[in-house]
Amino acid sequence: MATLPALQLIQTLRARHGPVLFHQSGGCCDGSSPMCFPVGDFIVGDRDVQLGEIGGAPFYISPSQFEYWKHTQLIIDVVPGRGGMFSLENGEDVRFLVRSRLFTDEEYLALERAGRV
Repeated sequence: MATLPALQLIQTLRARHGPVLFHQSGGCCDGSSPMCFPVGDFIVGDRDVQLGEIGGAPFYISPSQFEYWKHTQLIIDVVPGRGGMFSLENGEDVRFLVRSRLFTDEEYLALERAGRV
């Protein structure tokens, strides 16, 4: 899920750079910021999990982060600040941010039944 400002920024970045994708790694360089890359500039790992799409851009997460976040709905937002060093929004004076909320028991059971967790 993404907020309207995040969807608008994705559209702007896509207009400048072509198709984009997101990866949530939890890595050391930019913490746990969602990173936006041109498709083809980031190699998605064989074990990375595709959570879905936001604004037409695939959203992947590392296996370790998936285990940590699988009980939550991730909501991609935009806030003032500097973007990740390698992320496309760097230099836009805004950055992508992950907000989250716990799934309800019913939502989590539906995800289990669908084989998504």
